[in-house]
Amino acid sequence: MRKSTIFFLIVDLLVIFCFVLFYGPFENFRNVLINTAMVTKSHQYIAYTFYSEETVQKVLDLNKFIPVTGDINLDDIVIDTSEKDSYDNEYDEEILKRDKGNDDYKYIQVKVGKHNAHLVAIYNPEDVHLISSKKFNTGSGQETVLNMCKRLGGLVCINGGGFADPDGWGSDIPFGYVIKDGEVIWSPSKSKENIIGITDENKLLLVNATGDEAVAMGMRDGLQFGPFLIVNGESIKYQTSAGGYDRAARVAIAQRKDGVILFLVTEGTHGTGPTMKEVIDTLELYGAYNAANLDGGTSAQMVVNGKLVNNPKNVFGQSVAGGRRVVTGFGLIPGK
Repeated sequence: MRKSTIFFLIVDLLVIFCFVLFYGPFENFRNVLINTAMVTKSHQYIAYTFYSEETVQKVLDLNKFIPVTGDINLDDIVIDTSEKDSYDNEYDEEILKRDKGNDDYKYIQVKVGKHNAHLVAIYNPEDVHLISSKKFNTGSGQETVLNMCKRLGGLVCINGGGFADPDGWGSDIPFGYVIKDGEVIWSPSKSKENIIGITDENKLLLVNATGDEAVAMGMRDGLQFGPFLIVNGESIKYQTSAGGYDRAARVAIAQRKDGVILFLVTEGTHGTGPTMKEVIDTLELYGAYNAANLDGGTSAQMVVNGKLVNNPKNVFGQSVAGGRRVVTGFGLIPGK
């Protein structure tokens, strides 16, 4: 057989393979490609190259949700994180039964859907603070959660808000408001946005407001991100049975009615992590009364006692040694 014949045969087989892959029965591949491409404006052309606007919109609609309406009622949070003699259920016991000699936090390995995940219960909400890289918008201001946590003396830290990503490599420009010690330290606009933070009364405040308005409401440390997952015990509802089909590594912060703060980070990659509904279901099992989504995907990181406990992966499923460099997060920093 001629070499040219073999070459064209291989080309034909590749074309057939690609056609079946993109347009065949592999809905998961299609959904992953579209959702990943649509995350940033600079890569949306990839989705429209292979699929119609109707198909792209159909996939995006799988992630549409009905937000919880009404203001958060922080009076429902009555802080009493003391150890109990009895528990409401097995999940309550997992949270409240201390590890011997550790009254600061408890680390629990859990499942979110079918995916491994890391849950930390923090008993002293007054010790939960914003963590951030040393500088913003300098060209070299990003920092891994591991480095931030060590530098700030944190026992447990997670990543938090997003950051500008004009070329797919990230940046040290925070996405939206950043509040630290009762001051807005980053404010790209004056519009009302979803802000997640801890108040002076050590309660998790989820509010749609400007940075200045959030501070006026008593927020001492916070950042812009979302969506809010649970407000006053009521969770968001997805408009399709898919429950947020877009799968990825997830990060969330929550608070129980007794004041215990929960940090949750899941394993996963773009397309293979848990859905948002699976995250909500898990947080509800462990008593979350208010909860919000934080930046996931490659940025997902949890540090416990000086060790990165999860395995961050990029869009290609490759491990990111030491974690991706980010700009903000939340940390358990005793005595700050």
